[in-house]
Amino acid sequence: MRRTLVILILVGIAMVAVATYFLFDPSTAGFFPRCPFLTATGSKCPGCGSQRAIHALLHGQLGEAFRYNALLPLSIPLLALCVFAESVRTSHPALYVRLQNGVFAYVFVGLVMLWWVVRNLFGW
Repeated sequence: MRRTLVILILVGIAMVAVATYFLFDPSTAGFFPRCPFLTATGSKCPGCGSQRAIHALLHGQLGEAFRYNALLPLSIPLLALCVFAESVRTSHPALYVRLQNGVFAYVFVGLVMLWWVVRNLFGW
């Protein structure tokens, strides 16, 4: 019962977030938070542009989403795979073990770090 309540609350929060990003453009709406790393250093963090990319994706603008933050659209299928593996871990333990063995996480963190460097070196 408690787990169901937690899931319903999380789904509700996700729905509000999706509706907010669909209805309001982070480029023009003033209530979206600014990146503290960008503000402090002038360099982009790996997540810079993600809010605008989410807005673009929700409007079917894949090219715009890539322009704002190429890592985000590429990460969504990986995140979906991890959620799927978690949901079927008892019926398909091999998939779960492959994604939860640590190598997957280290490779993904390495890609995020590489993206961080590349986007600041080349101005992406």
